[in-house]
Amino acid sequence: MVLQSIKNCLWLSCILRTPKACFWSTASGGLIIQSVSNDVYQNLAVEDWIHDHMDLEKQQVLFLWRNSPAVVIGRHQNPWQECNLRLLRQKNIKLARRRSGGGTVYHDLGNINLTFFTTRKKYERMENLKLVVKALKALRPQLDVHVTDRYDILLDRQYKISGTAAKLGRTSAYHHCTLLCNADKFVLSSVLKSPYKGLKSNATPSVPASVKNLFEEDPSLTSEMLLDAIAKEYATQHQIDHHITVINPADETLLPGISNKTKELQTWEWVYGKTPKFSVSTCLNMAYKDSVLDVKVNMDVRHGRIEVCNIDLPEQWLPPGLYSELVKSLTGSKFCPNETTTLVTTLLRVCPQDDELHSRWSLLCENMIMLM
Repeated sequence: MVLQSIKNCLWLSCILRTPKACFWSTASGGLIIQSVSNDVYQNLAVEDWIHDHMDLEKQQVLFLWRNSPAVVIGRHQNPWQECNLRLLRQKNIKLARRRSGGGTVYHDLGNINLTFFTTRKKYERMENLKLVVKALKALRPQLDVHVTDRYDILLDRQYKISGTAAKLGRTSAYHHCTLLCNADKFVLSSVLKSPYKGLKSNATPSVPASVKNLFEEDPSLTSEMLLDAIAKEYATQHQIDHHITVINPADETLLPGISNKTKELQTWEWVYGKTPKFSVSTCLNMAYKDSVLDVKVNMDVRHGRIEVCNIDLPEQWLPPGLYSELVKSLTGSKFCPNETTTLVTTLLRVCPQDDELHSRWSLLCENMIMLM
């Protein structure tokens, strides 16, 4: 990991830099930029900033970026449906919601992200993907890579190495894609597998696919080689100088207002609150002493908050007052383990001091939190 970081620094130091204060306006025809940050929220904010602020009539932009481990869901997706949120929390992997549509992807430093910015009129994702394939072929002619009708790039006619998403604005547009170089496939497959049962949602579902890293096909490749090859092909096709301008997404002098964009992408209201309405209808099989209790749970969730909550408990298993207080507290609260834990802990304090009752209460609450 240290050796890789040194390689990255040496490579970046060799890149021809343009003074940051003027490069937005001096580059004509096209611009290639790369982020020095590996933070998913900062890099997604750069996409928003370029889309909102740059005059793409004058110059098109290729943005190169990589992230530390993160799961990125599409604008209209349901994170509970798409990934294992408990595992993300355990592994401290970030969850982000992007502005574009499409499916869920896993990012780490073994994955390259490419964003092609144009006017809406010039938006053409098939041409962008063909550019990537041409760059790969120029670097390693023996690679069997091609673009599909679904705008994926396949390796050896069967393994997906790149997925695509896009945002089309009124006048501006961008198309971004991934490129699997040396991603951790075990983590990828683990976190992109939802353990949650009984979800019903109209959110856009992801389409599962078999994946493979380019480095498995050719271990002599490096991420730096691939980035440089893609930048070179982009420069050739756009008839611009082949250099990459390195930017810091936290630099307000370069990107005025970028901090607010980054903060918004990190908020619970954006990441979870933008989830399309969904319902949870499941049966909790709770082992208690020598028996197994079946507890039916039905919830409607809107904007990430519990709108309707019904818990069908066996009669007399909890005092009616405590049960109704639990349902009342959950209704209107975030569909979130942290908030639910706080709520049930507060309610537990006002429970009668009864060990049997506390055990039952704790078991129910633990199972409810597991749904989230």
